[in-house]
This record gives sequence, structure tokens and C-alpha cells, in this order.
Amino acid sequence: MKTIREIFRIGIGPSSSHTMGPRKAAELYLQRHPDAGRFRVTLYGSLSATGKGHMTDRAILDVLGDESTEMIWSREFLPFHPNGMKFECMEGADGVYHDEWYVYSIGGGALAEEGQNSIELPDVYDMNSMTEILQYCEWSGKNYWEYVEECEGSGIWDFLREVWQTMRDAVERGLDAEGVLPGPLNLRRKAYQYHVRATGFKDNLRTRGLVFAYALAVSEENASGGKIVTAPTCGSCGVVPAVLYHLWKSRDFSENRILRALATAALFGNVVKTNASISGAEVGCQGEVGVACAMASAAANQLFGGSPAQIEYAAEMGLEHHLGMTCDPVCGLVQIPCIERNAYAATRALDANIYSTFTDGVHRVSFDKVVEVMKQTGHDLPSLYKETSEGGLAKDYTQMKF
Repeated sequence: MKTIREIFRIGIGPSSSHTMGPRKAAELYLQRHPDAGRFRVTLYGSLSATGKGHMTDRAILDVLGDESTEMIWSREFLPFHPNGMKFECMEGADGVYHDEWYVYSIGGGALAEEGQNSIELPDVYDMNSMTEILQYCEWSGKNYWEYVEECEGSGIWDFLREVWQTMRDAVERGLDAEGVLPGPLNLRRKAYQYHVRATGFKDNLRTRGLVFAYALAVSEENASGGKIVTAPTCGSCGVVPAVLYHLWKSRDFSENRILRALATAALFGNVVKTNASISGAEVGCQGEVGVACAMASAAANQLFGGSPAQIEYAAEMGLEHHLGMTCDPVCGLVQIPCIERNAYAATRALDANIYSTFTDGVHRVSFDKVVEVMKQTGHDLPSLYKETSEGGLAKDYTQMKF
């Protein structure tokens, strides 16, 4: 299993698989061919279907150059993954493109070549399932975050400190911002309104309103191309920050405790990424918002002193109750229904934490089983509902596409 640095990637929105991944691919290809005169990039499948709304072309052209790059949009779906790209370059005077490179943006900003899980980072974990990790933690008396430190080394805490600071900054920028989000929907920012209104309520309603506001703030920053952290993706980047920011502000948890919760959250996200997918184009939004809810549920339960079994149960509920969720972004934008889904998932994570806290952690359906079911469910979903903007909520808005 790879490092959790692949789950928490700091970058610019609005999409990890459609913006951050293609940008990284362009950078890698340019490093191979720094003297090329021209480039040709073909986008396939989901990248082609919603690339304009996700600013995929802009991410690539910013690296390779507008004048020297030809973009081709193909609706063909390559067999390895829906988010396929082909890079070619012209280096000589023969006018012929050379060095075809097929690469895939597999979710969360990660890249892969056919038959590989990732092309960037080595394996650092010797266990790939949560069942194994839970058994190890119960046998050793360790917490999940201690297992993360054991595998990643002490340097992981400096990385997570940067992640946490970036998350906090995104919440606070989003709460302060007003105006209209980019794109043809003319969707107004709502985070600051929710935050102001929440302060007028008492206790439970205030809590809900604040969590909504924090999730909206980060998701609106992402939709505007702001700096965020994939958790595990850009489209689901508001859930984990909303939950942790709320608990940090309301319960006065120390930074170290927040960082340990982040490590735990990332471990659960990592298991899903390894054994299934966090790509909306591959398994639908259950792999994005559903996994984000599981991560936030685990993080919250960790903060409230849950046992390894209770934390695993909280995460299992967070993912289980998002099974089958489609990815149908209106106009190909990471706005409707993505932003509201982040807000709802954040509050559901807190509910999963409470529910699990009332139990002893014993339950019939394991987290690993839900991950297995999510993967199969995602494969059974028609491509219409996997980030193509051709079905579901997006169906009646095709005339508004870029």
C-alpha cells in the first residue's frame, strides 16, 4: 500500500482526477521532452466528457503552452480506466509526432500506466486490508495513527501539519469569500451566509449549521480553483476539513490530536484506494464523497477516544450508507450536486461517530466488505452515471455545457 501522501495532495481545484492529475502528467511529459516544438494531447472517456467544466485543458495548456499544444477530445473509453490521456510530441523538422505515452488519472491526483497501481511512489505499508490492520492494532495495543507512523516514519507529522494548515486556510478563506462561482450555472457562494445564520441558533442546530458552513467553504474554494487538499479527492475535499475544523474549534483539541486523526482518516482512504477506487469516473461519487465520509467518521471517532474496532465501525457506516451514489455533475462542474454532498456527508460523519460510540465496535459487515461491494457496485453502474454529465442530475443541462 502506498504512502498516505497520495491521499492528501495539496493543490489547486476543481478536480483531482481531471485537473491535478492531467497537470502532473503534462509536467512529467515535458520533463522527458524539454526541447519539443509541439505537443498533441488526446483526452479520452470521462476526461473528454467533462474536461471543459473541470478545466482539464487549462491544466495541461498551462504546462505545455497554448500555442504549441493541440488538444483532441475523444469520447472513446480506453479499457484500463475512464480517465485516459495520450501525449505525443514533435521534436524534429519531419512534422511527425513521436513517443506516444498513454497515462491514466486514477483519482485523487494519482497517475498510473496500464497494469500499474501508480507510477510515482513506492509501497510503504505491509498490510493492505483494514481487517489485517485492525487485528494488528488489537494485538499490539497500538492505535491506527501509530501504525501510520511506524510505516511512514516520523517525517509524516510535518507533512500532516502542512495538510492541516492548508485545510484550515481553505475553510477560513471560503467563509470570508462572497460572489458567484465560475461557470455557466452562476451559482452563488453560500458558506458565509450559513456561518452567519448558524451563530443565531442554539446548540444542535448551531453545530449543524457550522459544519455545513465549513464544508461549503472548502468546496466553494475548490470550485473556484483555490488551494485545497484532496481528501481523498478535490470533489470531496470539504468533508474531512469541515469535521476536523468544527471539532478543533468547539472542543479545543490540540494540534497533535488533530494530526493523529488525519493520519487515521488517511489510512482508511488508502485502503479504499488500494483495493477499490476513489475515482468518480470509475466507481461514481461513492468513491469520492462516500470515502470522504468514512475518513471523517474515523477521524472523529479517533478524537473522541474510540477503540480501533469502534473507529473501523464508524468508517464502515460512513461508506456503507453512500453505496450506489452516482457521479453526475451538472455541466461537468464540481458544483451541483458536489458542494451540497460535501456538507451532508460531513454531518453524516458526525452521526456515524456518535452511533459507533454507543456500541462496543462489534458488527457483522466489515469495512473491507463494504469496500469490496463499493467496487462491484461502481463497476455495475452504467458509464452514464460516472462523471460523464450525460445522465442523472446532469441530463437536462446538456445545453449549458462548455
